[in-house]
Amino acid sequence: MIEETIELRLDESGLAVDLPAPAHPNDRVEGVPYRPVQFRDDDLPSALERAAAWLRQTETWLSEPVDVIAIHLDYDDDEGAPYYEVKLLCNEEDLAGAPLAVRKRADKHPGR
Repeated sequence: MIEETIELRLDESGLAVDLPAPAHPNDRVEGVPYRPVQFRDDDLPSALERAAAWLRQTETWLSEPVDVIAIHLDYDDDEGAPYYEVKLLCNEEDLAGAPLAVRKRADKHPGR
């Protein structure tokens, strides 16, 4: 297998430099970092149940709801290899534990 490297021209926010900007001043390409968390199974209810269990565990760890901007469902119904893929598009800072660090810092330095 040969891997081909594709070079992209990106700006500092990771967008293509040639991407047309929205014309109206009220419109924009948002710069929020989100990361997909994938749950794949040959049974859709099982994938959804695992996604829900993970969300509950993560929200308990984080002590607040996880910022999920979208849920994506993909599937392949080919005979012999069906699968369902559930992806939760989650805030990267939540997955890194940033809210925990902010609260810990606030506890050490009250009033800041």
